[in-house]
Amino acid sequence: MHPALSSDNACGPLAHRFAQVRAQTLALAAPLGEADAQAQSMPDASPAKWHLAHVTWFFETFVLDTDLLHLFSLNPLAPVYRPQWPLAVVSPLALDWVGLEGGLVELGHAGEGVAFDNETPRHRHWLRPYALANRLTTHGEWADFIADGGYRDPRWWLAAGWDWVRSQRIAAPLYWRCDGAVADSWRVFTLHGEVPLDPHTPITHISFFEADAFARWSSAQHPGQAPHRLPTEAEWENAAAGLPPAAVGEGNFVESQALHPVPVARGGAGLHQMFGDVWEWTNSSYLAYPGYRPWAGAVGEYNGKFMVNQMVLRGGSCATPQAHIRASYRNFFPTDARWQFNGLRLARDAD
Repeated sequence: MHPALSSDNACGPLAHRFAQVRAQTLALAAPLGEADAQAQSMPDASPAKWHLAHVTWFFETFVLDTDLLHLFSLNPLAPVYRPQWPLAVVSPLALDWVGLEGGLVELGHAGEGVAFDNETPRHRHWLRPYALANRLTTHGEWADFIADGGYRDPRWWLAAGWDWVRSQRIAAPLYWRCDGAVADSWRVFTLHGEVPLDPHTPITHISFFEADAFARWSSAQHPGQAPHRLPTEAEWENAAAGLPPAAVGEGNFVESQALHPVPVARGGAGLHQMFGDVWEWTNSSYLAYPGYRPWAGAVGEYNGKFMVNQMVLRGGSCATPQAHIRASYRNFFPTDARWQFNGLRLARDAD
Protein backbone atom coordinates (compact mmCIF):
# COMPACT_ATOMS: atom_id res chain seq x y z
CA MET A 1 0.00 0.00 0.00
CA HIS A 2 1.01 3.56 -0.56
CA PRO A 3 -0.28 6.72 1.12
CA ALA A 4 -3.11 8.77 -0.24
CA LEU A 5 -2.81 11.53 -2.80
CA SER A 6 -3.41 15.08 -1.73
CA SER A 7 -6.28 16.90 -3.36
CA ASP A 8 -3.91 19.48 -4.86
CA ASN A 9 -3.64 18.43 -8.52
CA ALA A 10 -1.25 20.38 -10.73
CA CYS A 11 -1.20 17.84 -13.59
CA GLY A 12 -4.02 19.31 -15.63
CA PRO A 13 -7.65 18.18 -16.01
CA LEU A 14 -8.24 14.97 -14.09
CA ALA A 15 -10.04 13.20 -16.93
CA HIS A 16 -7.19 13.91 -19.35
CA ARG A 17 -4.59 12.70 -16.85
CA PHE A 18 -6.55 9.50 -16.19
CA ALA A 19 -6.80 8.80 -19.92
CA GLN A 20 -3.03 9.17 -20.26
CA VAL A 21 -2.33 6.79 -17.40
CA ARG A 22 -4.87 4.26 -18.64
CA ALA A 23 -3.37 4.30 -22.12
CA GLN A 24 0.08 3.72 -20.67
CA THR A 25 -1.20 0.80 -18.58
CA LEU A 26 -2.79 -0.83 -21.63
CA ALA A 27 0.44 -0.39 -23.59
CA LEU A 28 2.41 -2.11 -20.83
CA ALA A 29 0.00 -5.04 -20.87
CA ALA A 30 -0.04 -5.35 -24.67
CA PRO A 31 2.94 -7.80 -24.95
CA LEU A 32 1.27 -10.30 -22.58
CA GLY A 33 -0.55 -13.40 -23.67
CA GLU A 34 -3.76 -14.59 -22.01
CA ALA A 35 -1.90 -17.11 -19.85
CA ASP A 36 0.66 -14.50 -18.78
CA ALA A 37 -2.10 -12.14 -17.68
CA GLN A 38 -3.74 -14.79 -15.47
CA ALA A 39 -0.72 -16.31 -13.69
CA GLN A 40 0.28 -15.37 -10.13
CA SER A 41 3.85 -16.20 -9.04
CA MET A 42 3.78 -15.16 -5.37
CA PRO A 43 1.34 -13.75 -2.76
CA ASP A 44 2.74 -10.22 -3.13
CA ALA A 45 2.03 -10.20 -6.87
CA SER A 46 -1.42 -10.09 -8.45
CA PRO A 47 -2.21 -11.28 -11.99
CA ALA A 48 -1.91 -8.63 -14.68
CA LYS A 49 -5.62 -8.93 -15.48
CA TRP A 50 -6.35 -7.82 -11.90
CA HIS A 51 -4.33 -4.65 -12.42
CA LEU A 52 -6.20 -3.87 -15.61
CA ALA A 53 -9.36 -3.81 -13.51
CA HIS A 54 -7.73 -1.99 -10.60
CA VAL A 55 -6.67 1.64 -10.21
CA THR A 56 -4.17 2.08 -13.03
CA TRP A 57 -2.03 4.52 -11.09
CA PHE A 58 -0.44 1.58 -9.27
CA PHE A 59 1.04 -0.08 -12.38
CA GLU A 60 4.63 0.94 -11.62
CA THR A 61 4.93 -0.84 -8.28
CA PHE A 62 2.73 -3.86 -8.89
CA VAL A 63 2.84 -4.58 -12.63
CA LEU A 64 6.43 -4.05 -13.75
CA ASP A 65 8.40 -4.41 -10.41
CA THR A 66 6.57 -7.20 -8.76
CA ASP A 67 4.30 -9.29 -11.03
CA LEU A 68 5.78 -9.57 -14.56
CA LEU A 69 9.49 -9.73 -13.83
CA HIS A 70 9.03 -12.15 -10.93
CA LEU A 71 6.51 -14.21 -12.87
CA PHE A 72 8.68 -14.47 -15.98
CA SER A 73 11.79 -15.29 -13.92
CA LEU A 74 10.09 -18.47 -12.65
CA ASN A 75 9.09 -19.62 -16.13
CA PRO A 76 11.55 -22.29 -17.38
CA LEU A 77 11.05 -20.97 -20.93
CA ALA A 78 12.58 -17.59 -19.87
CA PRO A 79 10.01 -15.47 -21.74
CA VAL A 80 10.89 -12.01 -23.04
CA TYR A 81 8.56 -9.10 -22.34
CA ARG A 82 10.29 -6.72 -24.76
CA PRO A 83 13.41 -7.75 -26.77
CA GLN A 84 15.79 -4.81 -26.48
CA TRP A 85 19.38 -5.48 -25.41
CA PRO A 86 21.95 -4.03 -24.97
CA LEU A 87 20.30 -0.82 -23.80
CA ALA A 88 23.31 1.51 -23.99
CA VAL A 89 27.06 1.40 -24.56
CA VAL A 90 28.89 4.18 -22.77
CA SER A 91 32.22 4.82 -21.10
CA PRO A 92 32.12 4.03 -17.37
CA LEU A 93 32.02 6.95 -14.93
CA ALA A 94 34.55 6.73 -12.11
CA LEU A 95 33.20 6.85 -8.57
CA ASP A 96 33.62 10.29 -7.02
CA TRP A 97 32.15 12.24 -4.12
CA VAL A 98 29.99 15.34 -4.04
CA GLY A 99 30.18 17.28 -0.78
CA LEU A 100 27.16 18.98 0.77
CA GLU A 101 27.28 21.52 3.56
CA GLY A 102 24.32 20.37 5.60
CA GLY A 103 23.08 22.74 8.28
CA LEU A 104 19.45 23.59 9.02
CA VAL A 105 17.36 22.48 6.03
CA GLU A 106 13.66 22.22 5.20
CA LEU A 107 12.27 18.87 4.10
CA GLY A 108 8.93 17.56 2.94
CA HIS A 109 6.30 18.63 0.44
CA ALA A 110 6.26 22.37 -0.14
CA GLY A 111 2.53 22.55 -0.79
CA GLU A 112 2.44 22.81 -4.58
CA GLY A 113 1.39 20.01 -6.92
CA VAL A 114 0.53 16.39 -6.16
CA ALA A 115 1.88 14.78 -3.00
CA PHE A 116 1.19 11.97 -0.56
CA ASP A 117 0.25 12.70 3.01
CA ASN A 118 3.42 11.03 4.30
CA GLU A 119 5.47 13.80 2.64
CA THR A 120 3.96 16.30 5.07
CA PRO A 121 4.22 18.43 7.06
CA ARG A 122 7.22 20.36 5.81
CA HIS A 123 9.67 20.66 8.67
CA ARG A 124 13.20 21.64 9.61
CA HIS A 125 16.02 19.19 10.06
CA TRP A 126 19.66 19.59 11.05
CA LEU A 127 22.29 17.88 8.89
CA ARG A 128 26.00 17.53 9.50
CA PRO A 129 28.24 18.05 6.45
CA TYR A 130 28.28 14.92 4.29
CA ALA A 131 29.05 13.60 0.82
CA LEU A 132 27.15 11.44 -1.67
CA ALA A 133 28.59 9.26 -4.40
CA ASN A 134 28.30 10.94 -7.79
CA ARG A 135 26.55 7.87 -9.24
CA LEU A 136 24.75 4.69 -8.30
CA THR A 137 26.56 1.49 -7.38
CA THR A 138 26.96 -0.75 -10.43
CA HIS A 139 26.60 -4.40 -11.34
CA GLY A 140 30.36 -4.62 -11.81
CA GLU A 141 31.06 -3.33 -8.32
CA TRP A 142 28.57 -5.83 -6.96
CA ALA A 143 30.31 -8.67 -8.80
CA ASP A 144 33.52 -7.62 -7.00
CA PHE A 145 31.65 -7.80 -3.70
CA ILE A 146 30.55 -11.36 -4.50
CA ALA A 147 33.99 -12.42 -5.70
CA ASP A 148 35.49 -11.17 -2.44
CA GLY A 149 33.17 -13.42 -0.45
CA GLY A 150 30.71 -10.70 0.49
CA TYR A 151 27.82 -13.08 1.02
CA ARG A 152 29.98 -15.46 3.08
CA ASP A 153 31.53 -12.96 5.49
CA PRO A 154 29.44 -11.99 8.56
CA ARG A 155 31.61 -8.90 9.17
CA TRP A 156 29.61 -6.88 6.65
CA TRP A 157 26.11 -7.84 7.74
CA LEU A 158 23.66 -6.66 10.34
CA ALA A 159 22.70 -9.52 12.65
CA ALA A 160 19.22 -9.82 11.14
CA GLY A 161 20.74 -9.57 7.67
CA TRP A 162 23.18 -12.39 8.32
CA ASP A 163 20.34 -14.56 9.62
CA TRP A 164 18.44 -13.76 6.41
CA VAL A 165 21.42 -14.64 4.19
CA ARG A 166 21.91 -18.00 5.88
CA SER A 167 18.26 -18.99 6.25
CA GLN A 168 17.37 -18.03 2.67
CA ARG A 169 20.72 -19.17 1.19
CA ILE A 170 21.26 -15.81 -0.48
CA ALA A 171 24.40 -15.67 -2.64
CA ALA A 172 23.64 -12.90 -5.18
CA PRO A 173 21.02 -10.28 -6.04
CA LEU A 174 17.62 -11.48 -7.15
CA TYR A 175 17.54 -12.56 -10.81
CA TRP A 176 21.32 -13.15 -11.01
CA ARG A 177 22.22 -16.51 -12.51
CA CYS A 178 25.51 -18.31 -13.05
CA ASP A 179 26.03 -20.87 -15.79
CA GLY A 180 28.06 -23.06 -13.44
CA ALA A 181 31.08 -23.38 -15.71
CA VAL A 182 32.90 -20.27 -14.51
CA ALA A 183 32.28 -18.83 -11.05
CA ASP A 184 32.11 -15.20 -12.20
CA SER A 185 30.15 -15.70 -15.42
CA TRP A 186 26.97 -14.08 -14.18
CA ARG A 187 23.87 -13.47 -16.25
CA VAL A 188 20.83 -11.44 -15.22
CA PHE A 189 17.17 -12.08 -15.91
CA THR A 190 15.38 -8.91 -17.05
CA LEU A 191 12.19 -7.92 -18.81
CA HIS A 192 14.32 -8.27 -21.96
CA GLY A 193 15.06 -11.89 -21.09
CA GLU A 194 18.25 -13.37 -19.65
CA VAL A 195 21.19 -11.17 -20.61
CA PRO A 196 24.92 -10.95 -19.86
CA LEU A 197 25.82 -8.89 -16.81
CA ASP A 198 26.59 -5.31 -17.84
CA PRO A 199 29.17 -4.05 -15.31
CA HIS A 200 28.32 -0.37 -15.83
CA THR A 201 24.56 -0.50 -15.22
CA PRO A 202 23.29 0.34 -11.71
CA ILE A 203 22.77 -2.63 -9.44
CA THR A 204 19.12 -3.47 -8.81
CA HIS A 205 16.88 -6.00 -7.05
CA ILE A 206 18.78 -5.93 -3.78
CA SER A 207 17.42 -5.78 -0.24
CA PHE A 208 18.23 -3.22 2.42
CA PHE A 209 20.32 -5.90 4.12
CA GLU A 210 22.43 -6.30 0.97
CA ALA A 211 22.77 -2.55 0.39
CA ASP A 212 23.94 -2.01 3.95
CA ALA A 213 26.41 -4.90 3.77
CA PHE A 214 27.86 -3.62 0.50
CA ALA A 215 28.42 -0.18 2.03
CA ARG A 216 30.38 -1.72 4.91
CA TRP A 217 32.42 -3.83 2.51
CA SER A 218 33.09 -0.83 0.26
CA SER A 219 34.33 1.13 3.25
CA ALA A 220 36.89 -1.58 3.97
CA GLN A 221 38.16 -1.29 0.38
CA HIS A 222 38.93 2.43 0.97
CA PRO A 223 40.62 2.60 4.39
CA GLY A 224 41.85 6.16 3.89
CA GLN A 225 38.35 7.60 3.51
CA ALA A 226 35.55 8.33 5.93
CA PRO A 227 33.46 5.16 6.38
CA HIS A 228 31.05 4.44 3.55
CA ARG A 229 27.39 4.04 4.47
CA LEU A 230 23.87 4.49 3.14
CA PRO A 231 22.53 8.06 3.15
CA THR A 232 19.69 9.07 5.40
CA GLU A 233 16.50 10.12 3.65
CA ALA A 234 17.07 13.67 4.88
CA GLU A 235 20.52 13.73 3.27
CA TRP A 236 19.13 12.36 0.03
CA GLU A 237 16.24 14.81 -0.17
CA ASN A 238 18.43 17.78 0.68
CA ALA A 239 20.76 16.87 -2.18
CA ALA A 240 17.96 16.15 -4.65
CA ALA A 241 16.01 19.30 -3.82
CA GLY A 242 19.02 21.38 -4.86
CA LEU A 243 19.13 19.92 -8.36
CA PRO A 244 17.70 21.88 -11.30
CA PRO A 245 14.24 20.79 -12.54
CA ALA A 246 15.81 19.43 -15.72
CA ALA A 247 17.54 16.76 -13.65
CA VAL A 248 14.22 14.93 -13.20
CA GLY A 249 13.52 14.95 -16.93
CA GLU A 250 16.96 13.51 -17.67
CA GLY A 251 16.35 10.38 -15.59
CA ASN A 252 15.56 6.94 -16.95
CA PHE A 253 11.84 6.50 -16.25
CA VAL A 254 9.19 4.17 -17.66
CA GLU A 255 8.66 6.53 -20.60
CA SER A 256 12.09 5.58 -21.99
CA GLN A 257 10.83 1.97 -22.36
CA ALA A 258 14.25 0.70 -21.28
CA LEU A 259 12.57 -1.09 -18.35
CA HIS A 260 16.01 -1.60 -16.80
CA PRO A 261 18.62 0.69 -15.22
CA VAL A 262 21.07 2.18 -17.70
CA PRO A 263 24.63 3.50 -17.28
CA VAL A 264 25.33 7.18 -16.78
CA ALA A 265 24.87 8.70 -20.22
CA ARG A 266 27.51 11.39 -19.80
CA GLY A 267 30.08 12.42 -17.24
CA GLY A 268 30.75 15.77 -15.66
CA ALA A 269 30.75 17.10 -12.13
CA GLY A 270 27.87 16.76 -9.71
CA LEU A 271 25.31 14.11 -8.87
CA HIS A 272 24.02 11.73 -11.55
CA GLN A 273 20.93 9.49 -11.65
CA MET A 274 19.30 10.92 -8.56
CA PHE A 275 15.93 10.39 -10.27
CA GLY A 276 14.91 7.26 -12.13
CA ASP A 277 16.82 4.02 -12.84
CA VAL A 278 16.57 2.48 -9.32
CA TRP A 279 14.92 3.26 -6.02
CA GLU A 280 17.76 4.14 -3.66
CA TRP A 281 17.78 2.53 -0.22
CA THR A 282 18.35 4.94 2.65
CA ASN A 283 19.33 4.23 6.23
CA SER A 284 16.11 5.78 7.55
CA SER A 285 13.17 3.94 9.04
CA TYR A 286 9.81 4.79 7.55
CA LEU A 287 8.25 6.94 10.28
CA ALA A 288 5.92 9.91 10.51
CA TYR A 289 7.33 13.40 10.14
CA PRO A 290 7.04 15.68 13.20
CA GLY A 291 3.47 16.94 13.39
CA TYR A 292 2.06 14.36 10.96
CA ARG A 293 -1.61 13.60 11.33
CA PRO A 294 -3.33 10.81 9.36
CA TRP A 295 -6.23 11.86 7.19
CA ALA A 296 -9.71 11.02 8.33
CA GLY A 297 -11.51 8.05 6.83
CA ALA A 298 -10.21 5.06 4.91
CA VAL A 299 -7.35 6.94 3.23
CA GLY A 300 -5.82 7.54 6.66
CA GLU A 301 -5.08 3.82 6.96
CA TYR A 302 -2.63 3.93 4.07
CA ASN A 303 0.16 5.24 6.30
CA GLY A 304 -0.50 4.40 9.93
CA LYS A 305 -0.46 0.67 9.35
CA PHE A 306 2.87 0.67 7.54
CA MET A 307 5.05 2.94 9.68
CA VAL A 308 6.87 0.04 11.32
CA ASN A 309 9.58 -2.38 10.15
CA GLN A 310 10.04 -0.56 6.84
CA MET A 311 12.93 1.43 5.37
CA VAL A 312 12.67 4.47 3.10
CA LEU A 313 13.73 4.48 -0.55
CA ARG A 314 14.04 7.58 -2.72
CA GLY A 315 14.30 8.72 -6.32
CA GLY A 316 12.06 6.51 -8.44
CA SER A 317 13.11 3.83 -10.92
CA CYS A 318 13.09 2.81 -14.56
CA ALA A 319 9.51 1.62 -13.99
CA THR A 320 8.28 4.90 -12.46
CA PRO A 321 6.25 7.41 -14.49
CA GLN A 322 8.24 10.63 -14.76
CA ALA A 323 5.34 12.82 -13.61
CA HIS A 324 5.00 10.69 -10.49
CA ILE A 325 8.38 11.44 -8.91
CA ARG A 326 9.68 14.44 -6.96
CA ALA A 327 12.40 15.09 -4.39
CA SER A 328 10.03 14.70 -1.44
CA TYR A 329 8.56 11.32 -2.53
CA ARG A 330 8.95 8.60 0.14
CA ASN A 331 8.79 4.96 -0.91
CA PHE A 332 9.08 2.22 1.71
CA PHE A 333 9.60 -1.54 1.90
CA PRO A 334 10.68 -4.17 4.45
CA THR A 335 14.40 -4.83 4.91
CA ASP A 336 14.34 -8.10 2.94
CA ALA A 337 12.31 -6.86 -0.05
CA ARG A 338 14.18 -7.00 -3.34
CA TRP A 339 11.66 -7.73 -6.11
CA GLN A 340 11.43 -4.02 -6.92
CA PHE A 341 14.01 -2.00 -8.87
CA ASN A 342 15.97 -1.25 -5.68
CA GLY A 343 19.61 -0.13 -5.66
CA LEU A 344 21.89 2.18 -3.71
CA ARG A 345 24.08 5.24 -3.67
CA LEU A 346 26.93 5.40 -1.17
CA ALA A 347 27.31 8.20 1.35
CA ARG A 348 29.88 9.21 3.92
CA ASP A 349 30.52 11.95 6.45
CA ALA A 350 32.46 14.97 5.26
CA ASP A 351 36.24 14.56 5.39
